[in-house]
Amino acid sequence: MDASARTRVATRLAELVAQHAVPGAQLAIHHDEHTWSWSTGETRHGSGRSMTDDDAVPIGSITKVVTAATALALAADGDLELDESLAEQLSGLGAFGGITPRHLLSHTAGLPSDTRESALTSAGTLRRLLHDSAPALTPIAAPGTAFSYSNVGYLLLGHAIESITGMDWAEAVTAIALGPLGVDTRFVVGPHASTDVVTGHTVNRSRGLVRPVEQSLTPLEAPAGALATSAWQLVRLGRALAGSEGNDLLDPGSLKDMRGAVPDALPFGMADGWGLGLAVYGRGERAVVGHDGTGDGTSAHLRMHPSTGTVVAFTANSGSGFALWRTLADDLADLGIPVAGFNPVPDVVDPVPAPAGCAGDYANGDTVYTVAHHPEGLRLTVDGEPFADLTPMSDLRFAMRDSDTGETDQVGRFLADGSGAPAWLQVGGRLARKTTVAVAAA
Repeated sequence: MDASARTRVATRLAELVAQHAVPGAQLAIHHDEHTWSWSTGETRHGSGRSMTDDDAVPIGSITKVVTAATALALAADGDLELDESLAEQLSGLGAFGGITPRHLLSHTAGLPSDTRESALTSAGTLRRLLHDSAPALTPIAAPGTAFSYSNVGYLLLGHAIESITGMDWAEAVTAIALGPLGVDTRFVVGPHASTDVVTGHTVNRSRGLVRPVEQSLTPLEAPAGALATSAWQLVRLGRALAGSEGNDLLDPGSLKDMRGAVPDALPFGMADGWGLGLAVYGRGERAVVGHDGTGDGTSAHLRMHPSTGTVVAFTANSGSGFALWRTLADDLADLGIPVAGFNPVPDVVDPVPAPAGCAGDYANGDTVYTVAHHPEGLRLTVDGEPFADLTPMSDLRFAMRDSDTGETDQVGRFLADGSGAPAWLQVGGRLARKTTVAVAAA
């Protein structure tokens, strides 16, 4: 990337940060054997403290990439069998019989997304949490038959890592993955938590509101989302997992498994496929792999193009950074950076009448998604809290306008039963089964 292209990137990043009301952002690119980085804005709205390349942003679910790499390293050493029931490898997991580490890594275990909030604050240990929560974790689907994004699955992997290594999760991922790769991260919660992390923000551009928020993750959820780091450090992680740099963490076969789409892993609205810890975007030689993450009021994105070794990472300290990233990724592609944007929302949303019988409650574990008719159209709430306004499209799909940001940046879909009536809801990669039919609002 020549000086002119780098200037264009910096200019475009500043434009998009202003357009999306993002308080602060970082971008790092490794391409053609060079790494560049850009930082702009503030670490906290109104603070006057400039965002730098070294500031650590909560990266949410990109943490799962590190948990996955650690589990695969243990498998490579023969300490964990990917295709044997985890319940047969670890004691006390009888309720999870039939679920393998491969299922957990690819979100095809059929588990709900989350455990009960009360259990997260009272269980004390991951083992206790999983034991106490198991009776309430009604399966979404049989293992290996469907994709449903699951934080619980990665808590199980975290428990496996702790049981095998004798260390807590944070110590284990630092010793096995982060330390050897030279990736500097911080922890948002738990005994190793740092107070020196960037503040997240909620942003509603239509109302002109930018508000700081605190991270709400509990220590027991750490394996699914507790890391904070910079875009620069994410590029270092990505270079190792892209396979372009030699390292002793994972062998070529494990890296291929991590990046290769698993059959029956169809993450509608999130990606085009899913491997053992990484999402797949696009097809063939143009395909990239990576992961997205959202903390409370933060957005982080990692993309790798294995055939060229190009890695791109972006972080923002607001939820509106998600929409910014989609535009930025397309702009980078125009500059010759082989990174695929993934925007499931069509350029033109052609609304259709709401599907008959779509209103009602849909359950994913203890989480209840409610679709209801309102004068303005369909509305989705999650556990009673406003989530999105829905615009029905063809083929039982719908576009989603986020209740917090006002952005239309996601799609979901209804899945029909044998009679053609909506029986499932898929939002953010999570499946939810219909449990009740709603009464239309007056």
